[in-house]
Amino acid sequence: MEFNNNKAIYLQIAEYVCEQILLGKWKTEDKIPSVREMAVELEVNPNTVMRTYELLQGKNILNNKRGIGFFLADNTIDQVKQYRKTCFIEDELPNLFRNLYLLEIDFDELKSRYQTFVSQNFNA
Repeated sequence: MEFNNNKAIYLQIAEYVCEQILLGKWKTEDKIPSVREMAVELEVNPNTVMRTYELLQGKNILNNKRGIGFFLADNTIDQVKQYRKTCFIEDELPNLFRNLYLLEIDFDELKSRYQTFVSQNFNA
């Protein structure tokens, strides 16, 4: 995984974990990689992964079963969507709106490009 210098690594790892969940690679109530396993896989300090897991536990996305490991929560999909939606609306949408305004891109063009993106990337 390549990290972006503009955002804290633990937040980028949280995005990675959420993406695994939304893509269906990790299922509800599954055990996820341990802190050490994830740290080795992503080549980061275990404390960074622990910070990520604690954040996601606070968002009710992960559950810690003491002595066993971290597991996805029962309603993890809904929690991930809520968390990611909040992050997107607060962090990314203002910049997107600014660029739409400055570049004079209207919503019809945006809608057309969005539909093309979805059909090329997610419709089999």
